[in-house]
Amino acid sequence: MSVKVNMGGLKKLAKNIENLDGKQLTMADTINDSFVSSCSSFNSFDELLGASPFDASTAKEFEAIADDEWDAYIANNTNFSSWEEMKGSALRLYIKNQVGKGL
Repeated sequence: MSVKVNMGGLKKLAKNIENLDGKQLTMADTINDSFVSSCSSFNSFDELLGASPFDASTAKEFEAIADDEWDAYIANNTNFSSWEEMKGSALRLYIKNQVGKGL
């Protein structure tokens, strides 16, 4: 009895992982509309940020928000207890989706 092995899925998986190697990700890559809407009542990060009490119309202003205040806002408006937890979850989901793409 012979067994026929199809390596197509494994090759696709390897290619997907290779495509991630060295890739520079932005916050928009990981904290996208789909992710934000899945963990909050907002449809996008811009909407989440716009509803906050912070003036952050530029990246520099966003970075100037006190960590503890932003963490409290994230805890009160998302399913996460902190910004770091939210970013980590978004990154893991992004990687999972990229690795499994086309499989």
